[in-house]
Amino acid sequence: MTEIISNSSSKQNGRVAMQVPDPEVVAQARRRQFSAAYKRQIVAQADACTAPGEIGALLRREGLYSSHLSNWRRQLAAGTLGDQRRGRPAEPLVAENAQLRRENERLRRELEKTQLIVDAQKKLAEVLGLMSEHEAERNEDR
Repeated sequence: MTEIISNSSSKQNGRVAMQVPDPEVVAQARRRQFSAAYKRQIVAQADACTAPGEIGALLRREGLYSSHLSNWRRQLAAGTLGDQRRGRPAEPLVAENAQLRRENERLRRELEKTQLIVDAQKKLAEVLGLMSEHEAERNEDR
């Protein structure tokens, strides 16, 4: 005998409990996204359908609407299938400005590193220079 228990599955007294799906609706639905390859595949399958009702069966099986198919056919004919991006297109000056800012920051970091190296070399030269002068004085005293 199978017993139905909500939201959990367990084994009680040798009986297997089946899990019932939670009927609560998700708070915010997500848009489905289809790849360009999938769209091309569905359009090709729909174009291969010859018998009445085959396209409807294909759409039902894939969980699609006829508007999907007509939009994808239109995009395929225009050569823009899979090229669309949502949102406002980026202005070229904004993109170039961002790229130049990144390059400027990279060059600043590189300049700081170079200045540290030069400063270290100057200090080393002073220390070595002082030591060699000091050693020269010692040698002259002898």
